[in-house]
Amino acid sequence: MAAETSSSSSSSAVSPAVTEEELTLTVKWSGKEYTVRVCGDDTVGELKRRICEVTNVLPKRQKLLYPKVGSKLADESLLLSQLPLKSSLKMTMIGTVEDDILVDEVDSPDVVDDFELGQDEVVEIKDNDVNRQKLRRRSAHYKIQLRNPCREGKKLLVLDIDYTLFDHRSTAENPLELMRPYLHEFLTAVYAEYDIIIWSATGMKWVELKMGQLGVLDNPNYKITALLDHSAMITVHSDARGTFDCKPLGIIWAQYPEYYSSKNTIMFDDLRRNFVMNPQNGLTIKPFRKAHANRDSDQELKKLTQYLLAIADLDDLSSIDHKEWESYNEDYFKRRRRT
Repeated sequence: MAAETSSSSSSSAVSPAVTEEELTLTVKWSGKEYTVRVCGDDTVGELKRRICEVTNVLPKRQKLLYPKVGSKLADESLLLSQLPLKSSLKMTMIGTVEDDILVDEVDSPDVVDDFELGQDEVVEIKDNDVNRQKLRRRSAHYKIQLRNPCREGKKLLVLDIDYTLFDHRSTAENPLELMRPYLHEFLTAVYAEYDIIIWSATGMKWVELKMGQLGVLDNPNYKITALLDHSAMITVHSDARGTFDCKPLGIIWAQYPEYYSSKNTIMFDDLRRNFVMNPQNGLTIKPFRKAHANRDSDQELKKLTQYLLAIADLDDLSSIDHKEWESYNEDYFKRRRRT
C-alpha cells in the first residue's frame, strides 16, 4: 500500500479505485488533502498507519470522520471492506502531531497482552492468502532506508526496543538509566557475526530519538544496518485471538534477498505474536521492566550474546527451536556443526 501526498490545500480530484480490491481515499487534515491507497482486506488500523506516513499524526491521535459511517472508524480491527468507502467521498482526520515524542510514548497504553498461539493457528495465519498478499504489498511499498551497508556473509539480528533494549515505562532523569544492562557490550560482540536491524512498533521519530539518546546510532564499535517502525508491520487475524499487528521478516528478505533469508535471520522481541509470520526465526526475550529495581540483576543480554555467537556458524538458523535456547550449550552446537 503506497501513500501519496498533495502539497497544496486544493488537491485535484482523486482517481477512482483501480480494482474492486484497491481504493484511493482522499484525507483532509489541517487545510490540506492527502491521497492514501488501501485495499479491502486492510483494517482501519492499517489505514491510520498510512495516514500517519503522510501527516506524522500517530494513529492513536487520529479521529477519522466519514459520511454515513458513524463510530465504526474507531474500531481499528475492522476491515475496510466492511465499510461503504468510495473514492468520490473525502475523509476528514482530526489529530495533532506530537511535539514531545517522549511524553507521547510514556503516556501510551502499556502493551502486555501477549499470548501463545497454537501450532495450527500459526500455520493458518502464516499461510493465509490474505496475509501473504498484505506482506507482498508492504514489501513492495515500504522502502527500508539503510543507515549502513549490508555485509556479505553476515547473519541478521532483528531487535525490538520496548522491554527488549529499554524500559520505556519507568521514569528517569537520564534515559541511560532505563537502558538494559550490557546493551553496548551485547551489540559490540554480536556485530562481528550479525548485521543489526532495529524494528519498533512505534513511530520512526521516536525510534531515532531513543536510539540516539542511548548512543546506539553512533557507537564506534558497531553499526546499525537499518531502523524499521510501525509502518512496516501488517495486521493479521486469528479466529481465536482476533486481529493484531505483527512484524513479518519477509519485508526485509524481499528487499535484500542476496544478503538475508529465513536461514540466516533471528529476531528478538518480548511479544511472541510479533513473529507469527515467521515463527521459526523468533526468540521471545524476557521483558526488561522496572529498570531501577532490576538493573543490577538482569543478565538477559549477556546470556543471549553467548547464544548468538554459538549459533553463528550454523547453516540454517530456522532449523533450531529457539524456544529452548536456554537449554542449549556450546557442546550442542558443536555437534550440530559436525552433522
